[in-house]
Amino acid sequence: MGEPEHIRATYNDIHNIIRGVSDKIASEFKPDMFIAIGGGGFFPARVLRTFLKDPSTKRNIPIQAIGLSLYESLPGTTSEQLGSEVIRTQWLGPDPGKRLLGRRALIIDEVDDSRKTLQYALKELQKDVESELQLLPESERDSQRTEFAIFVVHNKLKPKIGELPPNIPYFFGAEVEDKWLDYPWEAIDIEEHDRLAKEDKEKKTANEH
Repeated sequence: MGEPEHIRATYNDIHNIIRGVSDKIASEFKPDMFIAIGGGGFFPARVLRTFLKDPSTKRNIPIQAIGLSLYESLPGTTSEQLGSEVIRTQWLGPDPGKRLLGRRALIIDEVDDSRKTLQYALKELQKDVESELQLLPESERDSQRTEFAIFVVHNKLKPKIGELPPNIPYFFGAEVEDKWLDYPWEAIDIEEHDRLAKEDKEKKTANEH
């Protein structure tokens, strides 16, 4: 079996994809908190913050981080293969529900592959919020309920294992085929990564003509 086909994204590619969808997120969801899923959600969250400000304060939107592990490295390669379970490796600290109450929180990751990570992250965050809401008088709960939405840079066009509720706003920067995605923050030699990405684009352009 040969090496799977790769899609190589450069920092500039990702920056421009995020810029292209930022107005849509700002007008349709208006987040006032980002929750970056590490490690692939960190860079997209920081770039998105360049284009979006808190709708009420006009200041920078705070970025919170959570860590989830779904992928296992294949021995001897830099490719990653889908794992069978999601593991919580980092969370929002003590009393996470308190941080989330009343916020419009955008969960950010680099790619929607199987959707298991996104499903797990959303469910766990919603559980934290519900636990905190139970401590409030019933009359205050609806006004303090957190609104969640999801943003990924790339959505892979493939059947999904995980599911997201239909009422959760979902934003993606670009849709891509089901191939290995090589991100620049995973590259050891960034110049070589960019060279190969440029080569791939030139081949694609040549094939289109």
